Amino acid sequence: MARLKLSGIRKRFGDVEVIKGVDLDIETGELVVFVGPSGCGKSTLLRLIAGLDEISSGTLEIDGKVSNTVSSRDRGIAMVFQSYALYPHLTVAENMGFSLSLRKTPKAEIDQKVTQAAKILKLDHLLGRKPSQLSGGQRQRVAIGRAIVREPSIFLFDEPLSNLDAALRMETRAEIAKLHRDLAATMIYVTHDQVEAMTLADKIVVLNGGVVQQVGAPMELYKHPCNPFVAGFIGSPRMNLFAANVAAFKDGHAVIDLPGVPGLTVPAGHVTEQGAAIFGVRPQALSLVSGPNSLSGRISLIERMGPETVINLVMPNQETLVAVLPGDPDLALDSEITLSFAREDVHLFPAPTSNQDRN
Repeated sequence: MARLKLSGIRKRFGDVEVIKGVDLDIETGELVVFVGPSGCGKSTLLRLIAGLDEISSGTLEIDGKVSNTVSSRDRGIAMVFQSYALYPHLTVAENMGFSLSLRKTPKAEIDQKVTQAAKILKLDHLLGRKPSQLSGGQRQRVAIGRAIVREPSIFLFDEPLSNLDAALRMETRAEIAKLHRDLAATMIYVTHDQVEAMTLADKIVVLNGGVVQQVGAPMELYKHPCNPFVAGFIGSPRMNLFAANVAAFKDGHAVIDLPGVPGLTVPAGHVTEQGAAIFGVRPQALSLVSGPNSLSGRISLIERMGPETVINLVMPNQETLVAVLPGDPDLALDSEITLSFAREDVHLFPAPTSNQDRN
């Protein structure tokens, strides 16, 4: 397995720069997830690593060797795409061993590697079938098996679960996690789904507009987001983010004013100056239990999920507050309620500049 180092990586298509100076270290055996909204540059960055697109500037190192000009097939990388890209006229075994056949690998060796990969992926009873005889999840496992038999130093996954339904996504996600544990492989996984990122990753790289916003372990990003974008992107439902004003600082805390809620004392977080700021609180941090810090509003939506209930509150300033409450509380649409929160659950960020979006 391999270590990967990206230094000042940039990619331009004509006059448009889509990757804007990425610095990143991926250690041997890590499962790193690139996550972000559509158009953030995550798939482009993966293609640069794979050698499918040319790096405009910067340095890509694989195990300490500068690999910018190394051809894709010589980088020791295997890529699993969103589309399965299986040959319909070939069996599962033939699809999995196809790349080895092109390399003139002896048939006995191909059979041994295909059998081993099929056993790992629980495909051994399907080796004689054609892709048309498989479910979507089975086809994706064949695509993963095709990568395994190549014995790459790095696995790349480009949104591999997007074509699967919810149940198959969960099942295949668990299989990828187990595969990572069994192979102790270096893996890079691209997704727009933050749930996949949180459940799979050793380390998450959050991207927006071709820029790395934050890198860290899943719970580090969840508990300590560095800016409003990461705060709003990591976590489901997303963090509530509202405009606030920092009136003063006191004993390491900030005294803030929210519309209709003046004089809240909360941890200063990332804010060091008085003035405009962004107040954040996660839906799960809100409670029906009364407390000194609270927000009120009218219930506009109730979603009863069984073990929890998700509600939307329209506050007096017409902004929407989302809360996740345990169980099935007795609530009614259009009723007025108050939700409290502990001040240590508040996240405070500087207000974004004019070219940034707090959401």
